[in-house]
Amino acid sequence: MHISLPDARNDALIVYVDGALVPRNEAKVSVFDSVVQGGDAVWEGIRVYDGRIMALDAHLDRLVDSAKAMAFADIPSREAVRSALFATLEANGMRDETHVRLTLTRGRKTTSGMDPRLNRFGSTLIVLAEWKKPVYAASGIRLITSSVRRNTPQCLDSKIHHNNLINNILAKVQANLAGVDDAIMLDVHGFVSETNATNIFIVRRGGLLTPHADSCLPGITRAKVLALAQREGIMAIERNISTAEVHSADEVFTTGTMGEISPVLEVDGRTIGNGTPGPVTRRLRDIYWECTRTEGTPLPF
Repeated sequence: MHISLPDARNDALIVYVDGALVPRNEAKVSVFDSVVQGGDAVWEGIRVYDGRIMALDAHLDRLVDSAKAMAFADIPSREAVRSALFATLEANGMRDETHVRLTLTRGRKTTSGMDPRLNRFGSTLIVLAEWKKPVYAASGIRLITSSVRRNTPQCLDSKIHHNNLINNILAKVQANLAGVDDAIMLDVHGFVSETNATNIFIVRRGGLLTPHADSCLPGITRAKVLALAQREGIMAIERNISTAEVHSADEVFTTGTMGEISPVLEVDGRTIGNGTPGPVTRRLRDIYWECTRTEGTPLPF
């Protein structure tokens, strides 16, 4: 059965899996790999702009930190990950309009089971680079509030960028059924955490508000926006945010590597502002886009 891809160029991808560059249809991991057995892996999403990798060091820091928090016994060096990343991009001829998903699993097991002592073969590194522009429409997106709660640190710390994404996926299912782009997830106390795929900001009276990074991932694009706001003299506060504050916000936008800065036009059927991207959102998005043209780690090819 032939299924068309979002970008036809991705049909001929070369993928890095466990030390080898292989064609897309040969890119596989063992059924004994921990990512298959229990979602036991950590990952990063990275973007390439005009021959530069945005925020590479920050992403590598988080990958290593997450693997340490998960008690991985065998974590490849940053140099090894960079080398695999560069080799994959070069093999695909990718220098722009590229999104890379780095995945580090605990590796293969000697037999099925949860016990990490069964992982005797070392970790598995996967570098999946695709031709992929930002996934959300520049004109803006629509959200609902999900009934699925975001993980609390009491159960699973969101500061670990892990592959256990079932609650996010269930929230995305609700968004799909509602015919909108994504879903806002609340924490266990009923405050806004993030969406199923991105961090979230609201604008009230010209200032920014964003949830504490307790039950949400402290995203790298989120951190960049906070830094840009400080540079531009825009007040930015991290605090608890209620759904009522989102519904009545002057502007709302989401942040993430996959979608960059995305204006939110509607939440739970309420029009945000006048239903178009607001001035603060547009200003920060333009500045962020300028950063993508001037910042990043140059590719060595």
